[in-house]
Amino acid sequence: MKTQSISALAAAGLLVMGATASRIALAEGPHSVSANIGAVSNYMWRGQSQTDNGPAIQGGLDYAHESGFSAGTWVSNVDFGDDTNYELDLYTGFGGSINDDLSYELNLIYYAYPDGRDLDFSEIGASATYKWLTAGVAYTFYGQADDADGVADDEANYIEGDLYYHASLDFELPYELGLSLRGGYYDFRYNDGGNDYAHWGVTVSREAGDFGTFSLNYDQVGRDTYDDDPKVWVGWLKEF
Repeated sequence: MKTQSISALAAAGLLVMGATASRIALAEGPHSVSANIGAVSNYMWRGQSQTDNGPAIQGGLDYAHESGFSAGTWVSNVDFGDDTNYELDLYTGFGGSINDDLSYELNLIYYAYPDGRDLDFSEIGASATYKWLTAGVAYTFYGQADDADGVADDEANYIEGDLYYHASLDFELPYELGLSLRGGYYDFRYNDGGNDYAHWGVTVSREAGDFGTFSLNYDQVGRDTYDDDPKVWVGWLKEF
C-alpha cells in the first residue's frame, strides 16, 4: 500500500509511491501543475510488495504553489489476494528550504482502497533533508481497521498509533546516473512488536530525456515472518 510510489522519491530513483517530483508551470506565475505515468515490475512499498510480486501501472497529478504548498492524487493497481484491485492516494503538504543545504517537508496522506474492506488509513509525516541525507517519520492517525485481532504474522493492518521511521542517502553519479540507499522501520501499535519489521533497499536510476527515467531496484525485509526473499525489480517514470 502506498506512497513510496512512482514519484516523491522518483527524483532519487525510487519509482514506487505517490507523485510529487518535478512540476511544470502552467504559465509564468506562482502556480504549477505536473502529471506522471509509470510502470514497475513489482510495486514495492516500505519493503513489501503491493501486487503479489506482479507488475503495476501507476500515475498521478500534482499541484504546487510557490509558497511551498502542494497537493495531488496518485493511483496504482494492487493485489492483496482478495477483491482489492486498486489504490487511490490523496495528499497535501508544505515544504521549504532553510538554507542551501537544509530543507524540510510536512505532509498528510490518505490511502484509499475503494473496492477493499476496512483498508483505508491516513498518515501525517515530517522529514528533513541535509545535503544527501533525508530522514523522517510518519504517524498513522486514522485507520478503518478497528484493531488487528487475527492478523497473521506476515500481514499488517494500519491503525491509529503506528509509526514508520525512514532514511535515505541520495547521490548523483557519473553518466547521469542516480544512486539511492534507503531503509525504514515499522513500529506497529498492536501485537507487542510481533509485526514490527525493518527493511532496506538500493536504487540505481538514469534519466533518458524525453523517454523518462529508468531504474533498477533491490528491496528486502529483515524479518523472516514476512516474505524476506530479495526483491529485484525495474521501473519506468515519465513526467509531463
